[in-house]
Amino acid sequence: MILNTGGRTDTVQYYSKWLLNRFKEGFVYSRNPFYPNKVTRYELIPKKIDCVVFCSKNYAPILDRLNEITDKFNTYFYYTITAYRKDIEPGVPDIQKSIETLFKLEEIVGFKRIAWRYDPVLLTEKYTIDYHLKTFNYMAEQLNGHIDRCIFSFVEMYKKLKHNMPEILLLTKEDREILAKGLGDIAGRYGIYLQTCAEAQNFEKYGIHKSGCMTLDILGMANDVKFRNLKHKGMRKNCNCIESRDIGAYDTCPNGCRYCYANSSPKKALENFKLHDENSPILLGEIKEGDIIQTGNQKSFLEFNKNLRLF
Repeated sequence: MILNTGGRTDTVQYYSKWLLNRFKEGFVYSRNPFYPNKVTRYELIPKKIDCVVFCSKNYAPILDRLNEITDKFNTYFYYTITAYRKDIEPGVPDIQKSIETLFKLEEIVGFKRIAWRYDPVLLTEKYTIDYHLKTFNYMAEQLNGHIDRCIFSFVEMYKKLKHNMPEILLLTKEDREILAKGLGDIAGRYGIYLQTCAEAQNFEKYGIHKSGCMTLDILGMANDVKFRNLKHKGMRKNCNCIESRDIGAYDTCPNGCRYCYANSSPKKALENFKLHDENSPILLGEIKEGDIIQTGNQKSFLEFNKNLRLF
């Protein structure tokens, strides 16, 4: 089983003590976001977890104790660093501080296990195509040699986004082509492997690889283990990732990113954050009377289980 710690919230930045407690105790509960009374229990032990996947915009809070997880499990780290400032990402460290933290993360886990996410790419009167390309070039120059790959995606224009960001501009097909060519040229200049995330349009002519940012090949090569050749069902439209199990919760991330799909509103996220108990077996609140607890399916994807790490 692939364990995802950050698909629904920035667990590392805001709930790292809880996460470390869960690994120390060896289990975690995850509430089904669509059927709230259904709760799944996962065992957090090496023979049940093929790889622990992280996704965060700030790894600083967990660096001092990250070895408690990396010493026992295969891991992979997605680090989101974008061109936006506090007007778009109020709770995220600035670009230079984020890059410095990535370097510290690299010292612990090595560059093979770090992917830089530059997404979502969106346009406003302030964040223009030229602004993106200049900022991406500045970041790529520094991150060259310190990451496994870079992943980008264009913003999805869902209804909530139009309400939260009225200043957002519609990305035209021409805009996407110009941005893709520019990003591809920059990545090529610095020798960075660049790929899309859940993107239907093909940009291979610009040296950009197809979607599939969390595949068994990527996780296997990063950790020197061999996975079986399994179909990647994806998590949403145009996604080519392997299925994973997320232990986070929606409406719990205080970062306040205005493009966020995981929060219905920043206010609700902050209200829920106050309900968090770092000693609880579940991220938000507690197990309630009437909850239906089931054991999660933790079937291994490893080839013949030969490559399970022993401790």
